[in-house]
Amino acid sequence: MAGILSYFLPKDRVFYNLFEEASDNLEKIAKKLLQVVQEPDFNQRASLITEMQTLEHNNDEVTHRIFIELGRNFITPFDREDIHSLASALDDIADYIYSAGKKINFYHIDPISDQGIQKTAEAIHDAVIAVKEAVMELRNLKNTQKIIECVIKINSIENNADNIFDMSIEKLFNSDVDAKELIKRRELYQVMETATDKCEDAGNVIESIVVKYA
Repeated sequence: MAGILSYFLPKDRVFYNLFEEASDNLEKIAKKLLQVVQEPDFNQRASLITEMQTLEHNNDEVTHRIFIELGRNFITPFDREDIHSLASALDDIADYIYSAGKKINFYHIDPISDQGIQKTAEAIHDAVIAVKEAVMELRNLKNTQKIIECVIKINSIENNADNIFDMSIEKLFNSDVDAKELIKRRELYQVMETATDKCEDAGNVIESIVVKYA
């Protein structure tokens, strides 16, 4: 009976389900990154990073399913280009968050003592929560004000992350760390800041959808 009923449901609903699943994964992986940067033990961090890898792979699968459904369905809830762009943006967020976690242990960086890493991880988490809240409102597009507020919040967080990046780089170059450590930390800062850029990209796509369809 469930199968018969699902046959008569609008096929475009599958996209909302998949986008919401992707945003759930993003929240989980962002929380894991927070745990990673607050964990002093290398092996415990390694375990958390493995969990992040699983979540990142899950998001890859969701993105793949979105693209498959895009090819199957003639009717979509909004522009096919916007669906593709949003799916890609959400996937990029997961990729960069996982990359940040992985680089911490790969480069043997101690994240506990680095305020730049700590603050950027918090910014990533906050931006992801705002992205998720906006995605959850796409299903009916009735509360456009909340969506716009989420987009504004994402942009504000991204601007703050830029400032944290600049201050972290300045502090790094004024420190007495050796060249290798400088290169490692600079790369990690860049990857983490890019994760917030990707959140802003997702917010921009969502804003475009609201403008077109609300």
